[in-house]
Amino acid sequence: MDWQTVSEENNVFVLKQKGEFVYETRQTPVLPSSDHVLVKIIATGICGSDVHYWKHGSIGPFVVREPLVLGHESAGIVIRCGESVKTLKPGDRVAIEPGVPCRSCTFCRGGKYNLCDEMRFAATPPVDGTLAKYYTVPEDFCFVLPTHLSIEEGALVEPLSIAVHCSRLADITLGQAVLVMGAGPIGLLCAAVARALGARVVVVTDIVDSRLEFAKTYSATHTYKMKPQSPEENAKSIMSSCDLAAGAQVVIDATGVESCIASGVFALQKGGTFIQAGLGAANIVFPVGELCSKEGIYKSSFRYGPGDYALALELLHSRRITLKSLITHSYDFDHAEQAFVESGKNGGIKSIIYGPRD
Repeated sequence: MDWQTVSEENNVFVLKQKGEFVYETRQTPVLPSSDHVLVKIIATGICGSDVHYWKHGSIGPFVVREPLVLGHESAGIVIRCGESVKTLKPGDRVAIEPGVPCRSCTFCRGGKYNLCDEMRFAATPPVDGTLAKYYTVPEDFCFVLPTHLSIEEGALVEPLSIAVHCSRLADITLGQAVLVMGAGPIGLLCAAVARALGARVVVVTDIVDSRLEFAKTYSATHTYKMKPQSPEENAKSIMSSCDLAAGAQVVIDATGVESCIASGVFALQKGGTFIQAGLGAANIVFPVGELCSKEGIYKSSFRYGPGDYALALELLHSRRITLKSLITHSYDFDHAEQAFVESGKNGGIKSIIYGPRD
């Protein structure tokens, strides 16, 4: 079977309940409107949120109460187009933006559709995700991949867009010093986007030697291994050893770890911008007095919004950023559970699950 043939059956990988996966065969979805397309999913990246749903059954207010198809970092091939679709055609290789807003509320009309109360985001209960053979997407939430980009890399446009959103919130400009706390996929991508936007110094911190070694070759100008000392002492060490004499003009925390957040605040330059990208404990303590005395700007980042996917694709098209080296593991659809088990052990950087074979 080639991409032009549409099967009546849609194979899906389902989180039945916390800790339990099953495979199911469902009906191939019909296009819900004339401006939707049907995409044959080729590759899906495993996100930390997918692993968290599997292990814990919930993330904050989002609880898995019914069987849920996971996956939202996906790319595939358009195989069917609604009659109103103008910019896509069968055979196009596309990255999928997995959250579709209502388009008409105050947030959507104000350019912040990521805050839409009616957002339907893939693999966020009760909305099924993309670990399936077929998935339907509105035309304007599909992005054609550059010809030099593999479809596996296309699946990583989603986490890259998160990094783009963080960097745009921080307003990173030429010559700045940027400190990124955490060398996981989002932290590494935030560092890469900062470099692509012209940052002079990009420091990446972590506690895992292998991730810091990778960061050196991927996007960081400097790395720092966090030490078992106070956040203020870690901040001083970062500043003294990583060309940050006055502190970082931008700090992006991609860990959600209280001590890392505090270290970032201490290492922030006066008047600088702190971006909270990582999520950990629901409530944390950080040195707000230090932030206020610096008149620092604290911003939280949530997913991505208008223009973020487009900029991510432009950075890839211009080759200012590459994604291939982030992919350290890949699994056939039949071994999807193994992919989750290995990812849950923090093995490698980014794992890909291929779509069902024909």
